[in-house]
Amino acid sequence: MTLRSRVIWGAAAAALLLQAVVAQAQQAATSPPAPLAVAQPAPPSSAVPVTQQPAPSATDAAAAPAQDIAKPSATGSLRELSPWSMFMSADWLVKVVILILFAASLATWTILLAKTVQLYRARRQLSDNLGRIAESRSLNEAQIALGAADSILISLVAAATQEIRMSADTGSEAGIKERAASRFSEIAKIEARAIRYGMGLVATVGATAPFVGLFGTVWGIMNSFIGISKAQTTNLAVVAPGIAEALLATAVGLGAAIPAVIIYNYFSRATKGYMDLVGRGTGAVGRLLSRDIDRYQARAIPAAAE
Repeated sequence: MTLRSRVIWGAAAAALLLQAVVAQAQQAATSPPAPLAVAQPAPPSSAVPVTQQPAPSATDAAAAPAQDIAKPSATGSLRELSPWSMFMSADWLVKVVILILFAASLATWTILLAKTVQLYRARRQLSDNLGRIAESRSLNEAQIALGAADSILISLVAAATQEIRMSADTGSEAGIKERAASRFSEIAKIEARAIRYGMGLVATVGATAPFVGLFGTVWGIMNSFIGISKAQTTNLAVVAPGIAEALLATAVGLGAAIPAVIIYNYFSRATKGYMDLVGRGTGAVGRLLSRDIDRYQARAIPAAAE
């Protein structure tokens, strides 16, 4: 084969190859695209997949304690911290302490009302009786002016009259006055004990109520720490209710002691003022006694001279 023949066969083969490539390209352009393959889901496995949680940020970590306090715990809802609910949830010994303090406070307020009425009536009656005997010249006139009403001033006049009658044959003015003063002192002491009756209880409540409440608080806090150790948590939502219940006893103790101290101080001044008024009555009866003794001696001297 000559060189010319080889060139002609090579050109013909290249033309056929080019024609085949062009036909294939035209066929690919006119045919629809093949559908895409869709990935099939994996069959379910018996193992539970673990979802990876994102790491908490610094802001989330700071807000976590506040969320623990605001949200109910896994065991129940948040406990209501009202005084009644704290009392009902407290330990039995704390309840007993609180009830004792309530009873002591009730007794204090009852004594306040009773002693206020008693002192008002006693002062009014004694002042009225002192006005009645202000113009009396003798013990007999004082008895007539006072009447049959029961009062300390009538007791003083009766004691003075009895002492004169029992000492009529002695003739000693100083002895009669001394014995009458002793009677007056005993009557005044009896009146002081009667007017101060109940004040010892008020003083006891004012002095001991804070310590009784503190005892209940100490006992409640001990139980709270025992509960914290059993729960093995220091969450504020768990710790706070027990401590609040324990502190309720101290609050009740102070609530009973503070009014008791104020009431005791008030009645100490009031009874002192009343006893000063009793002292005025004692002095008035003593002057009437002295006048009667002088009259008796004035009548006895002429009789002795005759």
